[in-house]
Amino acid sequence: MNQAPNDTRPTARLQSLGQSLWLDNITRDMLADGTLAEMISSLSVTGLTSNPSIYHNALKASSSYDAAIAEKVGRSLTSEAIFFELASEDLRQAASLFRPVYEASGGLDGWVSLEVSPLLAYDTATTIESAKTLHARAGCDNLFMKIPGTPEGLPAIEEAIVAGVPVNVTLLFTVEQYLAAAEAYLRGLERRIDAGLSPRVCSVASLFISRWDTPTAEHLPSHLQNKLGIAIGQKAYAAYRSLLASDRFARLANFGCLPQRLLFASTGTKDPAASDVLYVEQLAAPHTINTLPDKTLRAFGDHGTVTAGLSAAGGNAERTLYEITEAGIDIPALGERLQREGADAFVNSWHALLAVIASKS
Repeated sequence: MNQAPNDTRPTARLQSLGQSLWLDNITRDMLADGTLAEMISSLSVTGLTSNPSIYHNALKASSSYDAAIAEKVGRSLTSEAIFFELASEDLRQAASLFRPVYEASGGLDGWVSLEVSPLLAYDTATTIESAKTLHARAGCDNLFMKIPGTPEGLPAIEEAIVAGVPVNVTLLFTVEQYLAAAEAYLRGLERRIDAGLSPRVCSVASLFISRWDTPTAEHLPSHLQNKLGIAIGQKAYAAYRSLLASDRFARLANFGCLPQRLLFASTGTKDPAASDVLYVEQLAAPHTINTLPDKTLRAFGDHGTVTAGLSAAGGNAERTLYEITEAGIDIPALGERLQREGADAFVNSWHALLAVIASKS
């Protein structure tokens, strides 16, 4: 899509394998100075994601938003309203850069993402209304609304799909959480079909990878360190491919539905002793997306390698997960904890983000 035939660049080869590379970052500066456009042309980037942490860092580190904040303060907007206007402005501009990919892929690729307020992670009804309002206000076809895959978020995901709002399901850690998100998406599509509505409402399911390995590092023998996140990704990929091959999805595909693509998130390496492209190389897989922070994206573009890709059956994931369990790690309990901690971390970033806006106001 972005590369010439026989392009040997690592990022182009990964794209040829069938995996999309999305940037896990956005700033007004990278839009203005051409950095994002350069990543699209030279590093095969076909989408991007944002979250409160990304925007907290962007606003704190740059004066590029100051004039816009001052203008919005003049209209007596709250800090939250100011943020959503700023983010929507950035994301509309980014979405226009990805529009050719979006159209060429029939809506499967070329997306940007905006997260609903993290304060709503456990509030189903308000999450639904917020997602619908923010998406309509943005007026951008290739914009996902990010909704957490918490138990309270799952009904909101289904209702958003029924309402025609594209959803990036975030904060998924376990395979069970992924399957619950997939079920919410499928139910939403089936309800649209039953209602005589177009079922062509897109979604991705974001599975967090590297966060598994930091809290388990000191509890595992060396040969199992930095293996848990990859094994979770492998097992989820097997579940995803099984779903794509199911009779249920075949029926939906006959109505024109697109798959809810599995997205590998949090794939920057946190262990300084490990390869800086560990998770990208190990999770190369057709029909998926990998979102990378700038540093990891450029590292992979420089010295990454691409192999045959993940096995649709999950490879040796079950054996690895068994060994990690035998080593004393309660994987289901850790997955639930990571989801709660992830939601709490986004709340903290949200408060910090609003505080930065208030200070600039």
